[in-house]
Amino acid sequence: MRARFLIRDRDSKFTRDFDEVFRSQGIPVIKAPVRAPQARAQAERSIGSLRRECLDRLLIVSGRHLERVVRVYAQHYNGHRPHRALAQRPPIATQPPAIGEHLPSGEPVSLHRLKRRDRLGGLLHEYQLAA
Repeated sequence: MRARFLIRDRDSKFTRDFDEVFRSQGIPVIKAPVRAPQARAQAERSIGSLRRECLDRLLIVSGRHLERVVRVYAQHYNGHRPHRALAQRPPIATQPPAIGEHLPSGEPVSLHRLKRRDRLGGLLHEYQLAA
């Protein structure tokens, strides 16, 4: 997946040469507004979650390994991980009713029907109802 643009803050560590590397690849650089801490809040929240839940617990051995880990985590974050702001539902998944709720047929959801799938060597766990 190719980056479409780079959003960065105005820290002095990002020099003109840093921006030029991205521009030479056809990636526009967008600077965050001055004194606007909420401008990058959503990105910082998801990157912080990636770091705390995943990268701090793994030894990354190569760039290719890092790309795979980030891709798997992004799928987990958007498709399975519960989000408080979404009533414990993931952003892009259609999820069955929670335990204690009822299926469309009226029967309660049984714990025996849950299947666990481990991702990243068991670091992440995803649960689904078995058919």
